[in-house]
Amino acid sequence: MKRILLVDDKASIGKVLSIYLGGENELICCENALEAMEWLNGNNIPSLIITDIHMPHISGNEFLTYLKSNELWKDIPVVVLSAEESSSERIRLFEAGASDYILKPFNPMELKLRVKRLM
Repeated sequence: MKRILLVDDKASIGKVLSIYLGGENELICCENALEAMEWLNGNNIPSLIITDIHMPHISGNEFLTYLKSNELWKDIPVVVLSAEESSSERIRLFEAGASDYILKPFNPMELKLRVKRLM
């Protein structure tokens, strides 16, 4: 069973993803990047990370930079979920190392297929 780390401050996203991704994967939900960093620093390595951009404490942008600058996590695929439709924002995130970018609201089946493709 593969581990997926979800970092999103909206509990409803975790509930939806647990329905679509939870059966085949272990879904670990963190409400913010600080909580996710603490989980990762506990010697936990997920197969994939899904993160929002606009979160309290540390933004998804900063979290992505943190992940990609660390030898342990730099190769883990990161899917960004965001309501931000800006093309320049998407380009910047891809340049920073994001593997995929999905706009909210999203189709859960499409997300499931994209996640499967990345793992």
